[in-house]
Amino acid sequence: MAAVNDGRVTAAPLPSPDGRLHLTDGGLETVLIFHDGLDLPEFAAFPLVDTPDGRARLERYYDEYVALAQHHGTGVVLETPTWRASRDWGAVLGYDAAALARVNAEAVALVRRVVEARAGEGRGSAEAGMLVSGCVGPRGDGYLVEDAMSAADAADYHFPQVAALHAAGADLVSALTITSSAEAAGIVLAARQVGAPVVISFTVEVDGRLPSGEGLAEAIGAVDEATVAAAAYFMVNCAHPVHVAPALDGGDAALRRLRGLRANASTLSHTELDAADELDDGDPVDLGERLAVLIATHPQLSVVGGCCGTDARHVAAIAAACSR
Repeated sequence: MAAVNDGRVTAAPLPSPDGRLHLTDGGLETVLIFHDGLDLPEFAAFPLVDTPDGRARLERYYDEYVALAQHHGTGVVLETPTWRASRDWGAVLGYDAAALARVNAEAVALVRRVVEARAGEGRGSAEAGMLVSGCVGPRGDGYLVEDAMSAADAADYHFPQVAALHAAGADLVSALTITSSAEAAGIVLAARQVGAPVVISFTVEVDGRLPSGEGLAEAIGAVDEATVAAAAYFMVNCAHPVHVAPALDGGDAALRRLRGLRANASTLSHTELDAADELDDGDPVDLGERLAVLIATHPQLSVVGGCCGTDARHVAAIAAACSR
């Protein structure tokens, strides 16, 4: 588990640039909506934790990805279904502060049960390369910067969820689909307060820039400067590899902090995806091959998987291509 030394957070089991490949799960919400026909108000999966049928469906979902990782001999990082389980989104869905703290903790316990069931007798899940990541989402829309926050405001907003996930035993906290360096810095500061290893995953538009307009290397550098490089590493999610590739050009030193990519199945822009009535699940094999090319040219990328529009087929193709 995490330890704090001289204000820096360390955790031995976390993926490292020279370590084994780690898979992630896929696009949880799009699987539930488009494959299972479930209604997810506000694109929120966390209320499923509160029903027996919902818990059973989530357990089947996560177990499929752990099985894939075991089959391919990789590690796995599974995000809890809590991307929307923060104060503003919770209030819309009828969850007060106490209910949010409870559901975040129960989400960690649910994913932990799945990975420990497959870890093997006498082995902890982290030692088996199976990490439970407490998932944090943006305060606003995942594709827009509607009301810009300062890092201090973001730390205040995200602290309760980060603290709840860490206290429940998440191996790390990952903030996904973050649209600006200021919000990212606030999340890192909140995690540092409780000693939680934290990963920041930005999303980028078709030009490889964040919705805030910042370049990827620029945003990583800004977060590291504001937080004394306290984040464990950085990622990109909710973008196709063809959109991420331009952001990796140029050889900026900050990009060495980029460790992972959770790719969308579709090459459509965020605006086009928002307006789509049908799922664009792309080409799983092509997606895997494109990620393998990025890994070949940027070998520090060791955490790979899917995001919107992807399912176990896509992650299987990613595993097959990238583990070569």
